[in-house]
Amino acid sequence: VEDDEETSHFIQRGLKEAGDIVETRANGKAGLLEATTKNFDAIIFDRLLPEMDGVSAVKLIREAKIDTPIIILTALGGIDDRVEGLEAGADDYLVKPFSFAELYARLRALSRRKPIADIEPVTSLSIADLRLERTTQKVMRGNIKLELMPREYKILEYLMLNEGQLVTRTMLLEKIWGYHFDPKTSLVQTHVSRLRNKVDKPFDHELIKTIRGSGYAISAD
Repeated sequence: VEDDEETSHFIQRGLKEAGDIVETRANGKAGLLEATTKNFDAIIFDRLLPEMDGVSAVKLIREAKIDTPIIILTALGGIDDRVEGLEAGADDYLVKPFSFAELYARLRALSRRKPIADIEPVTSLSIADLRLERTTQKVMRGNIKLELMPREYKILEYLMLNEGQLVTRTMLLEKIWGYHFDPKTSLVQTHVSRLRNKVDKPFDHELIKTIRGSGYAISAD
């Protein structure tokens, strides 16, 4: 439930890429109606909404004995504002601007799905015959050194840190480019294609996979 169209679209796209079914509403009353008449795994409420603010809506949802996990999004980061939202019945509170990856991890934790794997501060990563040294940014496939551009390296590093997991285009836009909106270009696809031409194309064993309509994953299988 978010009245800012750009933010709403960005969250919706990221969740759909990850395989979720999403419904959106642009005002508090409409969000309250949906929350009290349908079953959801989780609800995201912006705090400042037209017709009814998010905190009031959450309070009424809880008074209706509905225990669906709720995250409140807000530009208000003061302690009193957070306490008010949590006391109204919200399960979590995220201050704008926020990372989609963090929002998604919190959603998955609240809805008891498998959380995103913790990223360990390791200096060397390896998958099959692919090795990446984080201290020197040296990448090898077998005995061949791969010459990667800076963003190609960052994409590969992020994929390897999340080995075997879906990395969505939205996550890459945030992590690699720092975008918290959809630039509506093939930016991610172009860079991943160039990366695959260096990491996979010259070799027999493909490591980077496209998850159609969602994003990418890297694994030895």
